[in-house]
Amino acid sequence: MPSSTHASALTEAPVAAPVHSRSAWRDALTRLRRSRGAWVGVAMLGLIVLAVLGAPLLTPKDPLAVVVEEGFLPPGPGHVFGTDILGRDMLTRMLYGGRLSLVTGIISVSFALVLGVPMGVVSGYYGGLADRLIMRLVDIMLTFPGILLALVIVAVLGPSLFNAMIAVGISASPTYARVVRATTLAARIEAYIEAARALGCSSPRIIVRHILPNTVAPLIVLGTLGVAGAMISAAALSFLGLGAQPPEPEWGALLSEGRSYLRVAWWMTAFPGFAIMVTVLAINLLGDGLRDALDPRLRT
Repeated sequence: MPSSTHASALTEAPVAAPVHSRSAWRDALTRLRRSRGAWVGVAMLGLIVLAVLGAPLLTPKDPLAVVVEEGFLPPGPGHVFGTDILGRDMLTRMLYGGRLSLVTGIISVSFALVLGVPMGVVSGYYGGLADRLIMRLVDIMLTFPGILLALVIVAVLGPSLFNAMIAVGISASPTYARVVRATTLAARIEAYIEAARALGCSSPRIIVRHILPNTVAPLIVLGTLGVAGAMISAAALSFLGLGAQPPEPEWGALLSEGRSYLRVAWWMTAFPGFAIMVTVLAINLLGDGLRDALDPRLRT
């Protein structure tokens, strides 16, 4: 009889976590709905995404079309954001360049997640030699400033937008590894993890079914804020000529093209810089709202 009771308790233990998880997600969603900053960020980011995706509907011009006789036209009725030295419409180039900038941020963060999450899970769950080796590698990577590490990687791989995405992703991966490791260390000592082991669950199954779901909330917050940071890093690499290459209309590359003509064509740098600022602000507002909503210390 005692053994039957013990077996029943073991069987029910892993089931208790999803109930608590669903309650936590409902509370987080309620807090997110009440966050004005998050809604402002969502609205701003939604307008930006709609604008860059609907570029063909908003402007009929070709972002790569050269009209030399219209070079350096100031903002006006024919060209709302003016033209560059080759007569290319700046509004059109910014709308199409926004696609590259947003995709760059998303892909860079995705690459960082692909590298950082497995490192953090293995380090936190298995510990021992694996933990020491992985964390020493992470510590070495963190000794370099992120942009410097990205510069080194791009210098090795060669200048291109795709290589810039890889470089930004690699330079950001240690942060994700540390966050996932900390979450894994806290989760692996929980009662439902011990119950899963007692029931004979393998380590990979425990990691996938019980450990990784605990990392979702912090990764959502870190990933959202990381997109903004990745966009700035990629824009910086493009500004230095190591990211998007001409004639690709990426926002950082547009800034780089206009820096030589600040005195005669201020709009070539002002509008791309403003676009980066507004987009990063929108993502940060959304990220701050998600952080507050998913913080377990704010649960009531």
